[in-house]
Formats: sequence, C-alpha cells, structure tokens
Amino acid sequence: MKTEAVTSGNNPKIKELLALGYKSRTRREKGLFPVEGLREVGRCLGAGFRARTLFRCPDILGDRDFAPIAASALKGNPDCTCVEVTPQVYDKIAYRGGTEGLIAEVEWKDRTLDDISFKDPGAPLVVVLENVQKPGNLGAVLRSADAAGADAVLLCDSACDIYNPNVVRASIGAIFTVPTVQLTNEEALFWLRGNGLKVYTAQLQDSVPYYDSDMASGTAIVMGAEDTGLSQFWRRAADRHILIPMLGVEDSLNVSVSTAILLYEAVRQRLVKDR
Repeated sequence: MKTEAVTSGNNPKIKELLALGYKSRTRREKGLFPVEGLREVGRCLGAGFRARTLFRCPDILGDRDFAPIAASALKGNPDCTCVEVTPQVYDKIAYRGGTEGLIAEVEWKDRTLDDISFKDPGAPLVVVLENVQKPGNLGAVLRSADAAGADAVLLCDSACDIYNPNVVRASIGAIFTVPTVQLTNEEALFWLRGNGLKVYTAQLQDSVPYYDSDMASGTAIVMGAEDTGLSQFWRRAADRHILIPMLGVEDSLNVSVSTAILLYEAVRQRLVKDR
C-alpha cells in the first residue's frame, strides 16, 4: 500500500477529510464519507465498501492491528493509499475520542432492494422508518436491527444522510451490516406486500399490545418520525396497529428504544416457535 506522511493540519487531504465529516453536501458531491474506528472500518470493508484512503496514526494504531485492515482495503481497492498522521493531526481529524487511530475515506454506495436477502425466507424481519431525521436515532435502530438479526431497514421519505458520522458511530458500524435502503412509502409497501410480510404500525390509536400480535412469520415493523409519528399512508396500509403499554406519565418512548422492544418480541416469538 502506498503510504505518505502528513504532519500539518493544513494539508489538502486533511482539509477534505474534515469537510467530509462535517458537511453532508460535501459527502454527496464527492461521493465519499468518513468511517472512524477500527471496528467500524473493519465492518465497512467486510461489507464490500471500497476505501479510497486510510488515515492512520502509527503512535496509536500499531502495524499488527493495522495489517488486516490494510489487506482488506487493498482487496476491495488496489489503489487505496495510506496517510500516516501525527497524534496532533489525528486529534484534529478525529470525530470522537478513543477510535484506535484509524479513519477511512470510503466511496459512497447506494443500496437497493436487490441487496436484501432473507436469512429465513419463511419469516423475514424488516424495520421501516418513515421520515426519521435524527442520525443518532437511525444509528441506534440499526444497532438493534443487527443485534436482532433483522434482514433490512427501509428508510421511507427521509432525507437523512445515512453516512452521517453520527449514524456510523451510533450504529457501531451496523449501517454496513444491515442493508439500509432509501425509498418512497409506495415503493416500500409494494415490496413488502410482494414478499408476503405483515405490516405492523407502532401507534397509540386503535392499537393492541405488541405481545398479542404474531411476529413469528414475515413481519415489517413500521415506526414513525420522532415528532409527528406515522402518516395516514401507513396507518391505512397496516395489517395491525400495535402499541407498547405505557404505565407512567409519559405516553411514548424514543423511536430507537421502541424499535428495539418490538424487534426483540419478534426474536422471542421465533425462538419459542423453534423449540
């Protein structure tokens, strides 16, 4: 791997990396985004994404730990290069602390419905998020989706930048392990119906407790925006409206917490069914 040393924070490559980290418009225009952290970069490369440049601080990340990352990056892109930076420069480019001295500049990849394969064709499990905007919430949902073995996350009518550094960070790289597809409500519903999934919308009105619903077969859990909830499109399309009982003064949970609860109810039912 071709390597160069950079000691100045004013280097053009450092400036570009900083712009990619803080500006969604720059990420889209250049078709690149940053991935920070040894675990996150490993998952990114393992999912088939191509790294253009690896930024490494040798004082933090030694050769032994870096070698498998470099090999994986070169396998995906023989022209991938390495920029070695000083601790001072790395401190400037790091989006957060404790990321093992590694940041990758990765080529943008738009995933489609064709990228989704079901682990169990008889019982797919999919999360649908309508108009969710907060990167941290999306990242947390992806982390839960990965942990629960969900097949995909569909982002409907959302302008959320899925490669925002906060999405990568909150998901701990699950943005790469769980196929995440951006599409319209209509496209998502057509695909769900075509694959035989039941549509369960999480809402307070006209709903039954989530644990009284069959999630052991093909299931799509549909969650709404943080502030406005679900649109009438999904409320009308639902096979069933479900809710999480609230026993205190609050009437709702954070969307990522609610999604995790519903996903693990699907996991519980499937484990019981398989016994």
